[in-house]
Amino acid sequence: MISGQCLCGSVSFEYDGPLGPIALCHCSQCRRAHGSAFSASAPVQNVRFRWLSGEESIGEYESRPGKYRAFCSTCGSQLYSRVDAIPGILRLRVGVINEPLGKGPAQHVFVGSKSDWFDITDQIPRFEKTERTNDPH
Repeated sequence: MISGQCLCGSVSFEYDGPLGPIALCHCSQCRRAHGSAFSASAPVQNVRFRWLSGEESIGEYESRPGKYRAFCSTCGSQLYSRVDAIPGILRLRVGVINEPLGKGPAQHVFVGSKSDWFDITDQIPRFEKTERTNDPH
């Protein structure tokens, strides 16, 4: 079981399932949404995910047709993304998880559009785009 919350604590959740591989996404949309060099997210199964509080505070922004980025409407914390094409999966932003994850990132994706001010110095796999065509990152 993992739990998490937004910065202000209004939104909280728990997840009773496996946390998928952590991807560090360097695409321009993720960089803008997070105000950082990349986003860090992992897929989770919707059926094993439960909001404990603040579900009414979650806002969603459709960043491209069929792709939604969710955030706390009070503090702005990024929570997850989802795509209509994969309805059973959320890409949970791992920075909102309370517990130690016990694993590191599995891959860098969309490095073909990464920022010029950040150098990738680790040895995990890098993908110019992504290895899955429907990856909602």
